[in-house]
Amino acid sequence: MYEILEKPLSADEVDALDAYWRAANYLSVGQIYLMRNPLLHQPLRPEDVKPRLLGHWGTTPGLNILYAHLNRVIRQRDLNMMYVIGPGHGGPAIAANTWLEGSYSETYPDVPQDASGMERLFRQFSFPGGIPSHVAPELPGSIHEGGELGYSLSHAYGAVLDNPDLVVACVIGDGEAETGPLAASWHSNKFLDPRTDGAVLPILHLNGYKIANPAILARIGDDELTSLLEGYGYRPYLVDGDEPEHVHQQLAATLEQVLDEIAAIQSEARAVSGTPRRPWPMIVLRTPKGWTGPHEVDGVQVEGTWRAHQVPVSDVRGNPDHRRLLEQWLQSYRPEELFDEAGSPIDLLLDQVPSGDRRMGSNPHSNGGPASRDLKLPDLASYAVPVPVPGATDHEPTRVLGDYLRDVMSANATERNFRVFGPDETASNRLDALYQVTDKAWNAEVLPTDEHLAVDGRVMEILSEHTCQGWLEGYLLTGRHGWFSCYEAFVHLVDSMVNQHAKWLKVTRGLRWRRSIPSLNYLLTSHVWRQDHNGFSHQDPGFIDHVVNKKAEVVRVYLPPDTNTLLATADHCLRSRHYINVVVAGKQPQADWLAPEAAALHCARGIGVWDFATNDQGDPDVVLACAGDVPTQETLAAVSLLREHLPDLRIRVINVVDLMRLQPATEHPHGLTDAEFDALFTTDKPVVFAYHGYPWLIHRLTYRRHNHDNLHVRGYKEEGTTTTPFDMVVRNDLDRYHLAIDVIDRVPHLGRRAVQVRQWLTDQRARHHAHIIEYGEDLPEVRNWRWTSGPSTEEART
Repeated sequence: MYEILEKPLSADEVDALDAYWRAANYLSVGQIYLMRNPLLHQPLRPEDVKPRLLGHWGTTPGLNILYAHLNRVIRQRDLNMMYVIGPGHGGPAIAANTWLEGSYSETYPDVPQDASGMERLFRQFSFPGGIPSHVAPELPGSIHEGGELGYSLSHAYGAVLDNPDLVVACVIGDGEAETGPLAASWHSNKFLDPRTDGAVLPILHLNGYKIANPAILARIGDDELTSLLEGYGYRPYLVDGDEPEHVHQQLAATLEQVLDEIAAIQSEARAVSGTPRRPWPMIVLRTPKGWTGPHEVDGVQVEGTWRAHQVPVSDVRGNPDHRRLLEQWLQSYRPEELFDEAGSPIDLLLDQVPSGDRRMGSNPHSNGGPASRDLKLPDLASYAVPVPVPGATDHEPTRVLGDYLRDVMSANATERNFRVFGPDETASNRLDALYQVTDKAWNAEVLPTDEHLAVDGRVMEILSEHTCQGWLEGYLLTGRHGWFSCYEAFVHLVDSMVNQHAKWLKVTRGLRWRRSIPSLNYLLTSHVWRQDHNGFSHQDPGFIDHVVNKKAEVVRVYLPPDTNTLLATADHCLRSRHYINVVVAGKQPQADWLAPEAAALHCARGIGVWDFATNDQGDPDVVLACAGDVPTQETLAAVSLLREHLPDLRIRVINVVDLMRLQPATEHPHGLTDAEFDALFTTDKPVVFAYHGYPWLIHRLTYRRHNHDNLHVRGYKEEGTTTTPFDMVVRNDLDRYHLAIDVIDRVPHLGRRAVQVRQWLTDQRARHHAHIIEYGEDLPEVRNWRWTSGPSTEEART
């Protein structure tokens, strides 16, 4: 690694930086331990100390010294800079620094920059009614919670996309660096366009330990670490030491060097088209864990070991020796030199703070972007497919959606605020019309056989769902819009990430000062029912269940049954803000059911009776409900069989697009009232529900409804293999024959007179099995099936 050993700082500058660092450290320790007596005007008493000591000290002093030095270069160069904290346990550091710079008090006027505000700052940290211990949404300047490690670097890169003047200083903890998502996200530099994007300055903080074990990257030696980081495409600079003045000088010199390199890379790329990719600079900061804290506690080394990770001195209330040790630790920062009699930071500290929005706690990019614009969306009528008769024509829904997304991309090209993300699946998912107006972002070698690769591409593909998700979250959190398409079975890889984003959305909804951000939009395709060729490993619809566990005010799930409903759903999702929208739609050719206007109305309702398939005369014998494209097809096929064999049977067909309509209105903003639900599903008639995913989710959503006892749900029950499309539904009892059998079994007056029909339906399932074993394809009557409407609703009523 490169080391810059120059000493650019004067003695006064070193003293000023050290004073600021000491102040931030003092405020950080105070947050972990104190609830009263913030300036130590009296000797510490047991009641001054919190009864429960929570927080993380080990990474905090490193974060504080970086903040101090980043403030210096921001002022020097008038930088537009954000600070992303990978070791999110360093929450006290960011609270301390934003209070010192004034951002915290401006956001929370009840925590002023004086002794009363300092006491409130200390008391509220990791305290009931206060703020969490992590770099949570409550902290100004944060877009990254950091409670779960691994996502800092992808968030940072997502934030700088299309933000050419933004620099994100991203601190990566050495424990975090061991995670898979972080390891993949180092490659983000191959997707950055230095002409139109900003820059990320990765800072790998090696303090040597995780919570109880050494960190790998701190123990592999400098040569191996250098090779690793250079192999990722970076030029690493080392800042190493435990003596403050040396680290201050080396860190200042190194920051000047790396910022000069970033400026040179951007200047060259913006002046000369086609400039080859150069290694981006980064910093490896190696300082002791728990630096400046107690070196020993009870005769055991703490500073520089894993023991400094959380609370270095425990039982402070009950142990007078530990209380004296804490007091000595706090006094070592010389608070009387840093804060005046009123408890306010002295001018020496305030003079080091950038002004206004240049403060990292006040950067508008960290709060939904400086000017987040809604997307310009084209008229859906240009993309809708004609449907003269339900079920007579087929389209590939996602291919038509690709045309729409192509024009969304074009319409917003000037604003540069829309990107499409996906793990190497954009073309596979039939969205390749996008390549008519943009390419895939790529800043590595290009071969003559490659297609649609360009430095300025706006489709982001890397075979890491984690990295795609992280990029998109960083992009959304800074105010821009995106669309994430993924194979349904493998979106589970980001389960934990969507957890964190949902929590962020939930918390920020309750913070008045936080701006709303564009919604996180998922398109899950190549779904469970059409992964017959890839087999069991690719068959899993459970992401819906996972998302539905999140708070109702932030999650939406849509199952559009055809092309026009998918278009209407996508348009709605791209207009929305502050939600997680999950859209599940197939990419294979499938029937068109609803004309454009009817599709728009159906999506607006979220649920409704399909009159063209209903002959209930206002009083059904049975309700057949469906949610999802394949379940809808099988339901309508079952209806056609029942009409053919049991023409007197009164059937109501209900289709569900918005899954959350099934919940009571008291549980979800989209939920139906009990009266609305009863009007649709009746209070006493059997309901056979064909559902895209795991059946028990429908029961969970409807268990409080009056007619729940008569609800019978068919869906995926973990039966799959490499087989034919229709065999997938047969294996899971979701096929048309089994749905018709379910109706016969549940409508009381059909039992005896429908026995031969039931037998024929059972035989059809046996015929199916024999046919696919011999011929390798589905029965001709299944492959060639088309909806024939039979009598219309009006004809049936007369």
